[in-house]
This record gives sequence, C-alpha cells and structure tokens, in this order.
Amino acid sequence: MRRFFFLASLLVFFSAAAEEGFVNLFNGKDLTGWENPYEWGEVSVVGDEVHMNTKKKKFFLCTEKKYKDFIFEVEIKMPEGKSNSGVLFRCMKKKNKAWGYQAECDPSSRKWSGGLYDEGRRKWMHPDRDFKVGTDEFFTKNLSPEWTEEKKNAFKRHDWNKYRIECKGSEIKISINGVLTTHIFDSKDADGYIGLQHHGEKGKLYKFKNAKIKELK
Repeated sequence: MRRFFFLASLLVFFSAAAEEGFVNLFNGKDLTGWENPYEWGEVSVVGDEVHMNTKKKKFFLCTEKKYKDFIFEVEIKMPEGKSNSGVLFRCMKKKNKAWGYQAECDPSSRKWSGGLYDEGRRKWMHPDRDFKVGTDEFFTKNLSPEWTEEKKNAFKRHDWNKYRIECKGSEIKISINGVLTTHIFDSKDADGYIGLQHHGEKGKLYKFKNAKIKELK
C-alpha cells in the first residue's frame, strides 16, 4: 500500500512538473493579449470561456504576440449542425485577413479533425493523398501518413476537445485528446501568431477555453 501511494505521489509530482512553464492566454476577465483583425465578428468572455459569433463571415481571433517554438493547448467546443473551426499557429495577419498553418477542427463525416491545413496558401497538407513529400520545397517529411480509425475518432462531436500543437524548428505535431494526428516536418514559417477560427456560420456560437502556451528554448 505504501508503495502504491509513493508511486501515486511521483505521478502527481511529474504531472505538475510537466505543466511548469505554461502561461495562460485567457485571463478570465477580458481579451487582453488578443485582437480581432477583422471588421466583423463578435467575441466575448463568459466565465472561463471565450465565445465567438458572427453575422457576416469567417474570422479569426489572434494573439498580439508572435511565437516561434512552443507547445500550445486549447479546448474547443463546436456548435451543433454544420460547422468548422481550427487553430492557426505561426500564422500571419493583416486587416481582414489571417493565413498560415491551421490545426483542423472538422466535425463533418470525413473526420479530418487534427489534420493540417495551410489557410490561404497550399490548402490541405495532411491528410491528403495528393500532397506528397517532395511536391513542396518546405514539406520534407510526414511521419503520420496513415489516417487511421483512431485519428478519425479522436474528436468528440458533442463535447469539449483538447488540442495540443507542438512546434520546434521545422517539426510540427498536432494532437486531439491525447491522440497524435499529425507529425510532419515543414519549414514554410518559423514563427507567427496564434488564431482561433469562427468559420462564418451566422449566429452559431463557437467556444474556447483553457488556452495556454509554453515557449521552448
């Protein structure tokens, strides 16, 4: 019994240590550290959640700060019915536009949540049988080529989903609820902003919470 409690204590210790270095990006009060570069889109803070809505079309809520090498985590809950979202990372932005790497949030029947989409540029990078290593000068290696049943079913349609994005040099990893869905090497962008997407369905509420980041040295 003593050994069990000793091991349990060690697990708690190492779990806490693993969380060290993370910084919360939502302060639970307002949108300090974030901006909407679009002339449309409604964003509000409700308790520990950030809610996004629109009466017009797609937009992204972006960080004011750029990040290079990091681990970013956020939880996402999608509205019922037709919807789509994602997390931009190492992205670029200007008035009424944001583009770059996007960790996909796709609750449709194809189940591509956790895939990698290049918003505003190369489009689908993974999963996509037509996007092969060697077709792009930046995309050098895909360590997760098969879109398995485990990956397809990692996303929970009617619940909160935890996304984890890891970037170190040209290495990119995307996980959903603990399942590694994308692992590639691509050197298109070395740093940039982080952005949360509302896909543009009028009146539909997108929810995000527990956004935090750990910058890697």
